[in-house]
Amino acid sequence: MRAAVATGINEAEPLSMLELRDDWPDPIAPDGHTIVRVGATSINMHDLWSMRGVGVRADQFPMVVGCDIAGWDMQGNAVVVSGSFGNPDAGHGDESFDPDRALISERFPGAFAEYTIVPNRNLIPKPAFMSMEEAGCITVAWTTAFRMLFTRGRAEPGETVLIQGAGGGVATATAALARAAGLRVIVTSRSAEKRRRALELGAHEAVETGARLSAPVDLVIETVGEATWEHSLRSVRPGGRIVVSGATTGSDPSADLARVFYRQISIIGVSGASRLETQQLLHFMEAADLHPLIDSIYPFEQIHAAFERAQQPDLYGKVVVRVGAA
Repeated sequence: MRAAVATGINEAEPLSMLELRDDWPDPIAPDGHTIVRVGATSINMHDLWSMRGVGVRADQFPMVVGCDIAGWDMQGNAVVVSGSFGNPDAGHGDESFDPDRALISERFPGAFAEYTIVPNRNLIPKPAFMSMEEAGCITVAWTTAFRMLFTRGRAEPGETVLIQGAGGGVATATAALARAAGLRVIVTSRSAEKRRRALELGAHEAVETGARLSAPVDLVIETVGEATWEHSLRSVRPGGRIVVSGATTGSDPSADLARVFYRQISIIGVSGASRLETQQLLHFMEAADLHPLIDSIYPFEQIHAAFERAQQPDLYGKVVVRVGAA
C-alpha cells in the first residue's frame, strides 16, 4: 500500500526523513482492533516532533506517522477516530489518564497511509453534517480544544478566555468552540492579518502578542510556551486558570511561582482526549453548526508540500491531506 514513512530521526531537517512509498506492507489488526481505510488526515506538529526524535526511540523507525484519522471501517461505514489509545479503567474512567496510553502513530501505524489499525472502541461514526476532509481535522486539534475549554478548563458562559495565537489548529478550534459556548474571546497574534481574520471569524478582540489587555481574563489557553508564558501569567485574573497543552516555542519558561501562589492561579495540563469527549465534541459542533477551519487541502502525493505549508507563518486553520476516496 501507499504510505508516508518516517525513516529515522533528523533534528535539523525532519522532513528529509519522510519518504512516500508504494510498497509498504498492509497492516494486520490484532484482536480488539480493526483496519480503517483512511479518507483524510491533517498535519500536526506531533508528526514533526516524532521525526526530530521527541517521544520516540531510534529502533521504532521506519514508521508511519500521522495523528488524525477519518475514513471507513471494513464494513464501509464512515468513521472518525478518537485519539487516546488507552484503557479507561486504568485512567479512572478516562483513557487519557491511563499511564500506558498512546497517541495514534506512537503504538500503531499512523494516518499517512491508505490503511491503518485502530482499537475498536476508538471508532466513532462520522456525522453526516461533516465532510471527510473536515473529519480529518478532529482527532487532535478539536478534541484538545474541547478538553482544554470544558473538561479541564471548566469554562462557563459569560467568562472571558484568552487564546495565545490565532492561526493554528487548536487556536482556531478553541475560538470557535468558545464563541459558540457564550464566552468572550480574545486572541493574540503578531500578524495584523491573522488578527483581522480572527475578528471576522467571531473573536471579540484580537491583540498583538504580548500586549497588555484591557482587563484580566478568567481563562488562558496556552499552546505556545516560552514566548507567551509571561503574558499568560500577567493576563489571568486572581484565581483564574491557565490550561496548557503544548509549547511550540519551548517548554522551560520561568514559572514565576510568586505570582502563581500569590494570585492563586491554577495551571492545568492537557494531553489527549477521551472517546466520550470526542462524541460530546461532535454533538456540540453539529448543534452549533461548527465546521473546522481548513487552510488548504493537498493530495497524498504532495504530503511534503502539506508539511511545508503547515510551517508557514501565515497558516490559518488546518492543512488537510486527502488520502482515499469513497
